[in-house]
Amino acid sequence: MEPNGGEPAEWDEQAAARQVFGERFDIAERYYKSLATDGVERGLIGPREVPRLWERHLLNCAVVGELIAEGESVVDVGSGAGLPGIPLAIARPDLRITLVEPLLRRSVYLAEFVESNGLDVLVVRGRAEESGVVKEAGGADVVTSRAVAPLEKLAKWSLPLIHEHGRMLALKGSSAAEEISRDRASLTRLGAGKLDIVECGVGLLPVPTVVVRAERMPKRRQRR
Repeated sequence: MEPNGGEPAEWDEQAAARQVFGERFDIAERYYKSLATDGVERGLIGPREVPRLWERHLLNCAVVGELIAEGESVVDVGSGAGLPGIPLAIARPDLRITLVEPLLRRSVYLAEFVESNGLDVLVVRGRAEESGVVKEAGGADVVTSRAVAPLEKLAKWSLPLIHEHGRMLALKGSSAAEEISRDRASLTRLGAGKLDIVECGVGLLPVPTVVVRAERMPKRRQRR
């Protein structure tokens, strides 16, 4: 939308955040403040990211909820500072979310924030490919990831954590189409099908979130 002068209207991040997080905006605001202070001090977020935390991090992640049905279970691999898992948990309290993070300092931060804000979120310390993690977090409807690894590696880590016909949602940028083209054969071999690219937050964010979506396909049974 443009005002009468013809200049593009300035984007209102607070209005967008209130629209996405609704009555739980206060929790989102506490997360924003935590990342801007404690998150920076503990090396989870770079200081240069603070001015764009709402747009590039909290909202960019929360809008992925558009692709997740009510009540589904979600595993966030390589969660880091909790992105996208914590914004999803705040915006969508109906979801059952598990954060998987191998580094101690990050998993401690996640557990502290989850507990202090009463979020119904499980934090699992470990790597997605470890058998203990697969046992504890596996069988999910959806696996999310953000800035973790190339698609082929993501598929190796993510697909074992979801049931057949579950979805892998990888938050990517402008490289999404190139990665699919490069890794399509490997992804198919690993059992990822119905690959497509989806934009979330269209009309709400200045730059929509680009998500690579793939479905875990059933294994073909060999004829005897």
